[in-house]
Amino acid sequence: MIKKLLGGATLFFLASSAFANDCQVTVESNDAMQFNTSNVTIPASCSEFTVTLKHTGQLPKQSMGHNWVMTTKANGQAVATDGMSAGLDNNYVKPGDERVIAATDIIGGGEQTSTTFSVEGLSKDEDYMFFCSFPGHSKDEDYMFFCSFPGHIGIMKGTVTLSS
Repeated sequence: MIKKLLGGATLFFLASSAFANDCQVTVESNDAMQFNTSNVTIPASCSEFTVTLKHTGQLPKQSMGHNWVMTTKANGQAVATDGMSAGLDNNYVKPGDERVIAATDIIGGGEQTSTTFSVEGLSKDEDYMFFCSFPGHSKDEDYMFFCSFPGHIGIMKGTVTLSS
């Protein structure tokens, strides 16, 4: 009887852990201005989603910093342009910018940071992207993510997909 209870509890714990892990992702960036993925998929079962950004390079954030910024494809370039004016102290993201769905801090080599955001307002009918907002680092997608360090948006960007 105790074996069955322990077995059931173990299965419940493993299932809960596996479900929770579906609502998070780790994205890596490096000194070559690259993310290790060009797409992040958010399961429909998630009410919140966490992105952890790891900078696997060695250069400091002042010269090769990276962040992860999510917005719609339609707003991507404007968010990146406004972010350049915001400067490093604001992580190259305009303070209070309502077009930004989620953003991490700028980090340098060997560092990591995370952001957790609600996905309840996201629509499968919208195109999202991510990018690095560091100057010179970001490409064009749907719901997108990018690095906002000035210039990084040309190379460091990708799409965010909502799954069924």
